[in-house]
Amino acid sequence: MSADPKDAMPALDRREFLKATALAGGGLVIGISLAGCGKPADLARSAAGGQPVAWLKIGGDNSITVLVDKSEMGQGVYTALPMLIAEELDVPLSAVKVVAAPAGAAYVNVFLGTQITGGSTSVREAWQKLRTAGAQARAMLLGAAADEWKVDAATLKVDAGVVQGPNGQKRSFGELAEAAAKRPLPKDAKPKDPAQFRLVGTPQPRVDTPSKVDGTAEFGIDVKLPGMKYAALAQSPVLGGKVKSVDSAAAEKMPGVVKVVTTSGGVAVVAEHYWQARQARDALKVEWDPGANARLDTAAIRAGLKAAKGASQSARKDGDAAAALKAAHKKVEASYELPLLAHATMEPMNCTAHVHADGCDLYVPTQIQQIAQATAAAAAGLKPEQVNVHTTLLGGGFGRRLEVDFIPAAVETAKAAGVPVKLIWTREDDMTHDAYRPPAHDTGHGGFDAAGKLAAVHLQLVSPSITARMFPPVVEKSIDPFAVEAAANFLYDVPNVSVDYLRHEVGINVGYWRSVSHSLNCFVVESFMDELAHAAGKDPFEFRRDLLAKQPRARRVLEEAATRAGWGKAPSGRHQGIAVMEGYGTYLAQVAEISIEQGKLKVHKILCVVDCGHRVNPLIVDQQVSGGMVFGLSAALWGEITLEGGQVRQKNFDDYRVVRMNQMPELGVHVLDSTEAPGGIGEPSVALVAPAIANAVFAATGKRIRALPFASAGLA
Repeated sequence: MSADPKDAMPALDRREFLKATALAGGGLVIGISLAGCGKPADLARSAAGGQPVAWLKIGGDNSITVLVDKSEMGQGVYTALPMLIAEELDVPLSAVKVVAAPAGAAYVNVFLGTQITGGSTSVREAWQKLRTAGAQARAMLLGAAADEWKVDAATLKVDAGVVQGPNGQKRSFGELAEAAAKRPLPKDAKPKDPAQFRLVGTPQPRVDTPSKVDGTAEFGIDVKLPGMKYAALAQSPVLGGKVKSVDSAAAEKMPGVVKVVTTSGGVAVVAEHYWQARQARDALKVEWDPGANARLDTAAIRAGLKAAKGASQSARKDGDAAAALKAAHKKVEASYELPLLAHATMEPMNCTAHVHADGCDLYVPTQIQQIAQATAAAAAGLKPEQVNVHTTLLGGGFGRRLEVDFIPAAVETAKAAGVPVKLIWTREDDMTHDAYRPPAHDTGHGGFDAAGKLAAVHLQLVSPSITARMFPPVVEKSIDPFAVEAAANFLYDVPNVSVDYLRHEVGINVGYWRSVSHSLNCFVVESFMDELAHAAGKDPFEFRRDLLAKQPRARRVLEEAATRAGWGKAPSGRHQGIAVMEGYGTYLAQVAEISIEQGKLKVHKILCVVDCGHRVNPLIVDQQVSGGMVFGLSAALWGEITLEGGQVRQKNFDDYRVVRMNQMPELGVHVLDSTEAPGGIGEPSVALVAPAIANAVFAATGKRIRALPFASAGLA
């Protein structure tokens, strides 16, 4: 599921490159072949096969267009990724236009093995390839100008899209684009040394903000097509249930109703307007076959995880933890429980489909274009290449839109209705039919030797596997890598470390949730490290720092967080907790400051110190870290999905709470300067919030919180 980003290097030969540029209708096109995505020829298809696949085009009209292969869901890729191109071309960010890439093998994420936006990989995966594309385009433009003026290209300068010669000559990029396109693709074009950056590393306003403010931004729920109808979907109240019978007579007589369609996901009502469809849906009389989940409840899930038996898989084995624990002078053991969580995106699931004679057009807020394409094709009875995926802006992703469960019914309904159909889920539909973050029951074992040194740590992780459902080949012969994050990379210098994973399914689909298993395992590891510090009679910060001598980046963020938060100097009545983690190539430490007022938890401050390597846009980094902390805080305080009779009890934000403005603590974000390669930033800050607060609660009360959310302990 991963690859070295250095493999994502250009590999177009001259003939293929000229073929691509000829198809571009004039101008310069730079394409990149990604490792494992087929032959470079795939990047320059014939006119019969479709438009050329390219990353960057410079037109004769001076336009600069970059195809962005990552979905924009609030994380800022439509700003950060064009900045990489603009930097290499020495043009303002405003000069670069963004176009969403179509579904295609050329856009496979080299870290994750398919076309996907996730895993905090967007900047990490684009860092080399987009800078290289920009460097190649610049070299070709300079070469074209040098040929025209018969001068050495090294004597030329570039400023704001204009090439300047040594004798005052000037040509715009657009004027040079045709000649540049005839030149061979330079194999030795190197991106700038970061020391030369003028744009990258500076705070830039998000380019998509104005359209979101004035309402012109198009999210999936905003799509409008000529002749389009609207649909609402009735789904089984029991997860996994199926339609047994339908009486649609009353619904069909209601105003505006066009058609009632039984789909693979439930019963859809098509109408002229959405509210008509929604009201008619509620008038349907559907008999459901609940299936095997009718007796499933939260207590049974928890009990199953706690009692799970079987052969564990080893995620890490240093030394002999079992022997060291057996011989330990002092032992510590603690178990932790984590609940199911919903993604709760602000924009509920929706999809617009138009099935026509030539194929299908899919307008969808998705994080996973190729799989969305294949899913729509199967639903329509088409080949994947007959489906055009138009990726809209996403009103929240968080992993929810890695799922494609909301696509088939839209396609099936549109095909049956014979017109474009936009199918919209309600908030309640989404909350009660999510692919939830996995629950877990994890146990930590620690042992100290006679000298009081931590000699062994054994972590036993028990949870369902998301990857086994979504990408089964990944786990056929190896451990699920997305179940052991923030545990397998245990940071602390302990001679004997064992991390085991026991897969235990719970009967319902679970899905990737923002920060994936980091949010599970960081809570366990950092809560347990605090317990070990207490058992050792040491300050939690000092205990961690002493064990991070071989992890300089982790130790640096930890020390900086303690200094900036005034560790040990909290005001009277307030208490602090600390946590540190590496995730997605980024190192973070958080300090939470809390009080207990009339038995209730109040979070006053959370400080996060980050080392994410090179920052493309510091403003976006700050926003993402802060947003992740808010997301993690909501989950830590109240987040819990519970089941009764196979039905989800939480339905909206009144019973699945999120932090409100009057409950917000003071957030502090400090990002360290670093020359390391960029790390991911959209997800990791989520994971440290819960353990930092839990450790602060112990400092305040002497009681350990080993089960989330805090509301379940009566604190929130």
